Amino acid sequence: MKAGERDRVAALRMITNALQQEAKSGKGDEVGALRRERKRRLEAAEAYQEGGSGDRAKAEQQEAKLIEGYLPAELSDEELGQLVADAVEEAGAEGPKDMGSVMGIVMPRVNGRADGKRVSEAVRERLGA
Repeated sequence: MKAGERDRVAALRMITNALQQEAKSGKGDEVGALRRERKRRLEAAEAYQEGGSGDRAKAEQQEAKLIEGYLPAELSDEELGQLVADAVEEAGAEGPKDMGSVMGIVMPRVNGRADGKRVSEAVRERLGA
């Protein structure tokens, strides 16, 4: 705060609050809480941009970037592809109807290092859906 980083301090307080609420709820999914907060900031930035509030959009994007610094590194496309391929083989999946079983195997292995939507798209592509 002494360095004049009020925006950073406010963002860190918001992160702390989100993590405390997650702990109180008993879920204990800190990475999920951070991902949700980051997603909220990106959606808000998009809404502000569409509404003509460029300054507010930039502030939301900066907060999202700060939160991103506390998240685990994202899986590369190759790593994700390998996880999906292994899960398809393990599940014996043959088509789109087996997507749920493959997702059930892949998501715990991803462990917060990729967005569920991205994983779903990779599985769908692999299964030819």
